[in-house]
Amino acid sequence: MASQFTVFFLILSLSTVLVIGEDHGFGRILDRELLGLKKEKLSHFQFYWHDIVSGRNATSVPVVRPTQNTSTFGFLSMIDDPLTLGPKVSSKLVGRAQGFYASASQQEVSLLMVMNFAFIEGKYNSSTITVLGRNSVFNSMREMPVIGGSGLFRFSRGYAQARTHTFDPKTGDAIVEYNVYVLHY
Repeated sequence: MASQFTVFFLILSLSTVLVIGEDHGFGRILDRELLGLKKEKLSHFQFYWHDIVSGRNATSVPVVRPTQNTSTFGFLSMIDDPLTLGPKVSSKLVGRAQGFYASASQQEVSLLMVMNFAFIEGKYNSSTITVLGRNSVFNSMREMPVIGGSGLFRFSRGYAQARTHTFDPKTGDAIVEYNVYVLHY
């Protein structure tokens, strides 16, 4: 009887580990299907990011200015930039880029980009893609990592390519084409 109980207990323990995962004290390995994670999909998104720093309806607002007038190093700006299907700001709005960018280089114009692409259209409504990376703005094409997201993009990863469409040196306003490639469930 004792050996039957021992075998039953071992089977129960093994099945518990398989269901809830291996325990490591503060973390455990989970069965991804318990979280609804299925086969990954690769999605491509293409839109235009409108960074408007001029005028009454600016979507980019300086929060921290550099301590020296000779450099942009240390500059930080909060953004709530429209994302549209075409390069005109009047194009169909599909979301907003919300976050900030900061001048992170003393030798060149290079920004630290921290932003969520918050979508408002179709099945992606209320889902976000999170980008965190270096943006050397004078390079013709820049690549930044996608580090996660929410909604349909939970556990996502990928990269975002940015290409400047237009830049107005008098106002500082910019339109940037983004192509974002995301692996998600």
